Formats: sequence, C-alpha cells, structure tokens
Amino acid sequence: MSFARSFPPVAAANAEILILGSMPGQASLAANQYYAHPRNAFWPIMSALLKFNPADSYAQRVESLKTARIAIWDVLHSCNRPGSLDSDIETDSLIANDLAGFLQQHPAIKRVFFNGAKAETCFRRHIALPAAARQISLTRLPSTSPAHAGRSFAEKLAAWQAVRAALDARP
Repeated sequence: MSFARSFPPVAAANAEILILGSMPGQASLAANQYYAHPRNAFWPIMSALLKFNPADSYAQRVESLKTARIAIWDVLHSCNRPGSLDSDIETDSLIANDLAGFLQQHPAIKRVFFNGAKAETCFRRHIALPAAARQISLTRLPSTSPAHAGRSFAEKLAAWQAVRAALDARP
C-alpha cells in the first residue's frame, strides 16, 4: 500500500480555467511535477493548444499555462494507492483538496475541465461548491494518462480542443 499526496495548485491569480486531475502518478510524484510520465499526453496536448514547445522546461510549460490563465490541480489531496492507476485508489482513504476555497480565491474561474472520469467522479462526490461557484461549467475530457489507451493521441487532442474553444470564447 502506498500513501500519495498531491502537489499545490499551479495557478495565477487571474486564472479563468481549471484543469483537475485525480492524483499524481508515481512518475509525477518522483519528479515533483504534474504529468511527468513521459507517455502522458497532457503536456503534448497543452503545447498543441497553446502553441508552446513541449520540450520546454517544466517551469516554462507551467508559465505557459499561467499566461493562458489556466490553472491545474488535483481533486484529491491524499489517498492510499498502490501504483499509479486511478482504479487502485482506496476510496475510504481519500481526502479531497479544498477546491471550494480555491475557487473562492480565484473568482475568475468559470470553466473546470476534468482530466478523466476519476477526477470528475471524485469531484462530484467529495466537493461541495459554494453558491457563488455553482455557475461554473464542468466538463469531463478523456484522461491524458498512458493507462487510458482506449483513445489515440489524435482523438484525445480533438476532445481537448474544448479547452482551446473556452480560451477563444473569453471576452
């Protein structure tokens, strides 16, 4: 059994979009970086959407997200999970992050995108949004995890165009 703890959020004060994962996998925890597994499609997808180099340093990629007013975090603060699979998260061990507080501190966030089904399920079960945040749009996207091999990179990228559309629709 392995205890896992999430990272702090990556967010600028003016963030308008929040992308939520469930819990970092072992490669991410070891690197202390979001989406660090070399086969995770998150950074290649975001680089395609935001037009930055996917080979940029982690700090540069994070800055590209912040510049685009995109925040990233995880629904879960901690849990017991052997390995990296969401399906291995022990439900009775999970503790959620304070997403209600985060959204209150980032009132410009109007769109939340879930990186996969587990993130959405955990959010809907364990997060109580304050009344002011209930108008936020919630959208599940296919997981960028290499374990989610049911869709090709092209199919994932096509679905994740919803993030680009949300960016383009802002006033």
